Amino acid sequence: MPHTHHLGSFDEPMLVFGGPYGNRQALDALLATAATLGIPNGRMLCTGDLAAYAAEPQAVADRIRDASIAVVMGNVEESLGADAEDCGCGFTSGSECDVMAAQWYRYAADAVDQETKRWMRDLPRRIDLSLDGVSIAAIHGGVDQINRFVFPATPTAEKSIELDKADTDIVIGGHSGLPFTQLLGRRLWHNAGAIGLPANDGTPRVWFSLLHPHENGISIDLHALHYDHAGAAAAIRAAGLPTAYAEALETGFWPNDDIMPDADRHRRGVALTEQTLLWSPSCQAAAAAE
Repeated sequence: MPHTHHLGSFDEPMLVFGGPYGNRQALDALLATAATLGIPNGRMLCTGDLAAYAAEPQAVADRIRDASIAVVMGNVEESLGADAEDCGCGFTSGSECDVMAAQWYRYAADAVDQETKRWMRDLPRRIDLSLDGVSIAAIHGGVDQINRFVFPATPTAEKSIELDKADTDIVIGGHSGLPFTQLLGRRLWHNAGAIGLPANDGTPRVWFSLLHPHENGISIDLHALHYDHAGAAAAIRAAGLPTAYAEALETGFWPNDDIMPDADRHRRGVALTEQTLLWSPSCQAAAAAE
């Protein structure tokens, strides 16, 4: 049964990433970056969806399992673990995203072995931790709905409801694939983005974040990750997966962005910048581009 896992209390930086999506090249680059930064595996957290658009879901799952990195169950893990017929992504039935998802999901279902699927089935839906006394809950989509899309432009009232349900200082979410950090009153919503697919900003970079204890609060740093996107794109084509995903890795544009709110869709092609937000329980926050 899915459950809440209590990861522990920490007073050193945490590395957070989402959506590896079967992109082994991006994961390898992230693990190398973590080693360079001195972040051990025990202070890394993944918000789920190990498999999806790219060609090496088994290799990605193996690397993360071997490293004992904490993983929140995503809708893909839920579906693969249950041998479900579809990914449970939440796309509109018959939409372009839904049709392409059926192709990569069949590929992933065949590529991922039964032992890995059993491991996915037992992943927690929520991971709680404390960072220098600040309470943090990591989920995939929403607190009660694993495939709920929470984008930067999702209304703040909807995010506040999710924060109320989580009953924590900070929520770390995934699923939407776009990195952002948003202050809501004295609480915070953060998405580290995805490492498996660019952020629809017209660059092949992908994203992760570092959370640092900072005096009486938390510093949240969004970082771009450069990796062998050409190799990952070539692997997608060699696997016979939809070429639109290979093109997305190369161009930085999603094949389709119908699931986005209009405001986020209109930012298509606007290159994201690395940013830092300083947050404290006293509601003092300041964001600054690095």
